[in-house]
Amino acid sequence: MPRARVKFKPPGNARGGPFRLSSERPNDEFRILSAYPTEKGLFVVLEATMADTSVVLDMFEGAPRSRVSSYEVLHADERTVLLQFQLPFVPPPYRALLASGNLPQFPYVLDDGWLVCELTTSQERLSRFRDELEGTGFAFEVVWVTQSLDPTELLTDRQRRFLTEAVERGYYDTPRRCSLTDLATALEVSKSTASVVLHRAEETIIKEFFAEPAE
Repeated sequence: MPRARVKFKPPGNARGGPFRLSSERPNDEFRILSAYPTEKGLFVVLEATMADTSVVLDMFEGAPRSRVSSYEVLHADERTVLLQFQLPFVPPPYRALLASGNLPQFPYVLDDGWLVCELTTSQERLSRFRDELEGTGFAFEVVWVTQSLDPTELLTDRQRRFLTEAVERGYYDTPRRCSLTDLATALEVSKSTASVVLHRAEETIIKEFFAEPAE
């Protein structure tokens, strides 16, 4: 199933709050760690790492109740503030996400006025998300899309069998419960053959795990 990184931002006249701060303060970091809808709107947990944390605290303190019903500081130190706040509405991007059949995957990052997130989704659902957002006035861009594969799907049957045997016998445990010699004997192959097959399987999995997504 494809993975996608997308970003979106509200129209200029609605770009306030953390969206505005992320534009005005590009060296600071803003992350939405969670958000869930309630009957009264949307609960959000925001983490801000800033040179001057009083800026974000002052912003929430001065926010009208029509925009922020309430907020609570969960943690604060010289560089980081963790806030939980209640919006009296569910913002259009969140409604569009759910209406398109996608599920939120946190954290979201606020970067220069854009909200950036990753989705594990289908091409059809990604297109629906774009269509839903277009009707709200939000700008929308797809940063990248990549086909997410289970690395074991790239293995040969023999490689998968060797790896399965190695795991089950404790070859990858710490400390090892099975030596390479023991494993080769169980698989009825030479020690060098077992080593080569395992190495090639490990190479495939590691390279796939660290592969950069196509831009």
